[in-house]
Amino acid sequence: MTSFAQTLDVIESLPVDEQEDVLEVLQRRLAEHRRAELVATVKQSRKEFAAGKCKPASVATIMRQVKA
Repeated sequence: MTSFAQTLDVIESLPVDEQEDVLEVLQRRLAEHRRAELVATVKQSRKEFAAGKCKPASVATIMRQVKA
């Protein structure tokens, strides 16, 4: 298994344009991963709402609860 430090060393040994390509690929993959997480969270929230485990609230109410 390649360590994080070894991976960075390999990337640093690449030409700058290839390093930029690696960066773009990683940014795209991270965005896709975050989108997938968000979709899963929304699905779970909708399921909980449908089951009556939560109720609608205004933004102001939610913010008061978050700040409390």
